[in-house]
Amino acid sequence: MKKRLTQSEEFEIMKMVLDKFLWLGFGIMAYGFYALVSGTYASMSYGISLLVAGVIVLILFVALLVKEYEIVK
Repeated sequence: MKKRLTQSEEFEIMKMVLDKFLWLGFGIMAYGFYALVSGTYASMSYGISLLVAGVIVLILFVALLVKEYEIVK
């Protein structure tokens, strides 16, 4: 038998999960920017690819927010 969550419990769980997406995307972008600025790596494509990966994670974050907003609406 499945447990049912209240609306506030579901919101708290969603908030924790989406917070992790936000930190992960920001962390990837920060590391990509550091790699781009420091120049310790052989090419600039490494830093730019990390920046793009961070943007993709943040776009997924926004997509999840919009999806959840439409369901609640």
